[in-house]
Amino acid sequence: MTPRTLLRWHQRLVRWKWRPATGQRGRPSLPAEVRDWCCGSRGRIRAGAIGGSAANSPSSASGYRQPASDGCSPAARLEPAPRRGGPSWREFLHAQAASIVACDFFTVESLLLRRYYALFFIAHGSRRVWLAGCTGNLTGVWVRQQARNLGLDFSDQGVRFLIRDRDSKYSGPFDEVFRSEGIRIVKTPVRAPTANAIAERFVRTVRGECLDWLLILNRRHLERVLRVYVDHYNRERPHRALDLRPPELDERPERSPQGEIRRRDRLGGLIHEHYRAAA
Repeated sequence: MTPRTLLRWHQRLVRWKWRPATGQRGRPSLPAEVRDWCCGSRGRIRAGAIGGSAANSPSSASGYRQPASDGCSPAARLEPAPRRGGPSWREFLHAQAASIVACDFFTVESLLLRRYYALFFIAHGSRRVWLAGCTGNLTGVWVRQQARNLGLDFSDQGVRFLIRDRDSKYSGPFDEVFRSEGIRIVKTPVRAPTANAIAERFVRTVRGECLDWLLILNRRHLERVLRVYVDHYNRERPHRALDLRPPELDERPERSPQGEIRRRDRLGGLIHEHYRAAA
């Protein structure tokens, strides 16, 4: 038996624990009466007034809008509305990236299937990550305290927007801490993980490069592992979106190109870092 076999058994056990319940997956379908209502006369206006629930959102209804002259088939779709001036969302986010920070949770199962939560923040412009902390008992008080620990730091760095999902773990005091520092809270749409894609991509990265290769014993072990990896992610790991530079680029002068290349092992050799020794 190899170590990879042991890891595979543990991952299979975790998947079994989180197996989905039987039934429909994904976003609920739009009710038939709502589709019929959208397809009536002036359906373009009606669809915009449907919002209020995950199932009856304007984005769901937009797929069924059709002019009355076309017979109003629910399967037919309209062309996108013409642009009404101003930048697109992509252009806006690129321009505002330096002042945007996103946050999210991810869960980790220990060796004995004890569930731990990790809260992190990531800057859109630099991809720098802040690990707020790890806990096995997630409460509103704990989340609020992590916001207090980082709120002033974000304000000093010129952060203006914080993107988060609509998870109930973010209590009212959590938002209030950032609002008091002049940071606006932006909530993602319901069941739309791609709206917080940069944070979701970091979760995939930390799992694929670190957590999937280790068996976590307890909360202290998890926090130590994540802090080592986040330090590597910020200082050593190159990013394609940053022209293959790490988020916290070392500003020290480069050493002589004749120096010997050496390797530094972290997390027991799971991560390798290379540097040039002094000549």
